[in-house]
Amino acid sequence: MTDTALPPIPAPLWPAPAQAEQPLAAHAGAPKVHVASGVAQLRLDRAAEHNRLDPADLDAMTRWFGELAADPAIRVLVITGTGERSFSSGYTLEAILSDLDDRLERMLDTLEQLPFLTVAAMNGSVYGGATDLALACDIRLGPQGCRMFMPAAKFGLHYYPGGLRRYVTRLGLPAAQKLFLTGMTLESEEMLRIGFLTEAVPADALAARVDAYLQAALQTEPVAVREMKRHLAQVAAGRYDELTLRRATQTSLASPVIRERLARQLKGRGGR
Repeated sequence: MTDTALPPIPAPLWPAPAQAEQPLAAHAGAPKVHVASGVAQLRLDRAAEHNRLDPADLDAMTRWFGELAADPAIRVLVITGTGERSFSSGYTLEAILSDLDDRLERMLDTLEQLPFLTVAAMNGSVYGGATDLALACDIRLGPQGCRMFMPAAKFGLHYYPGGLRRYVTRLGLPAAQKLFLTGMTLESEEMLRIGFLTEAVPADALAARVDAYLQAALQTEPVAVREMKRHLAQVAAGRYDELTLRRATQTSLASPVIRERLARQLKGRGGR
């Protein structure tokens, strides 16, 4: 575990200028991405189609997430959509009939397991499989007035295991039952109450709130974040070993990183 003096953080960090983004892949409508100052950003870019996910997007996103996981410079990932109406509508009905395989689940599992903070900056409402895209992120920020629904039962689809697990572990069984078994629409107030949204803010305040999370993430110690994120997931799933968690605590206490960081804190407080 290593640490250096914290560099100055450029502000604002989000959103990236459109001219600085690059397409993630060559196919039409591919997500746009940008990486700078430890922040990776992905923007779904089919605003006229509610930023739907295309099967071609999934392989590219899975590969990119793998690359980010292997890059120690990455500290946080933000996923958003284009426009103000929809974060994403997930797969189209046509894609569900012709192209639904395990690629969506694999991409979302990869996203969920990234070793740094992930933020869904929901620029609008969210539907279908894109609700699981948001749930695979650690933090979900959205505008007041946004909505969500999960229509799987309405067209007879039994959802895949990873999605069911995320719904139950993130939202609890009662909320998952309501969403999956009725297909009812939830307003932003209920999304916040059940924990789907971490925060609901006025639409014109979303960018500043997302940026505040990014600024905070860049001040954290990456190994501590990585290990606590992994162990929190184990605790939530009921599959944790207390001895392993205690060893992780002791390892962090023995690291020079904690001494360096605490020394800086004390120096900033005048030694108090």
